[in-house]
Amino acid sequence: MAARHRSRQRALQVLYQWDMTKQPVEQVISSFYETLYSEEEGKPALARDEFMEELVTGTSKMATAIDDRIVAKSENWKLDRMPVVDRNILRLAIYEMSRQETPAAVVIDEALELARQFSGEESVGFVNGILDAVHREE
Repeated sequence: MAARHRSRQRALQVLYQWDMTKQPVEQVISSFYETLYSEEEGKPALARDEFMEELVTGTSKMATAIDDRIVAKSENWKLDRMPVVDRNILRLAIYEMSRQETPAAVVIDEALELARQFSGEESVGFVNGILDAVHREE
């Protein structure tokens, strides 16, 4: 598995926990590393995942502005009624499209893969539609 894909998976997991617990993002990242220690082969991670941390920190700081963009593009869907996973896939992808140098096509493809893996096939179309609309406005 490519390192950036793994970082995006981890970022989604951290953002999910941040969204559900409302804890400070730094605390959630720290908690995630503690989980890695116990779940991934019973030993500490060799290095911090800087890309994951950058995605999570940036997304959380811009969450309000990103959420406004999601709401503007999602007809008949209130943000708080969206599945938590889908909402955070959208947040993560919109942050990466707008603040990173990753091509939009790569970001959207990665977001769709995350939707397939963590949400479900029915979410893929929803995520794709929102991200495509956001991308067209940039």
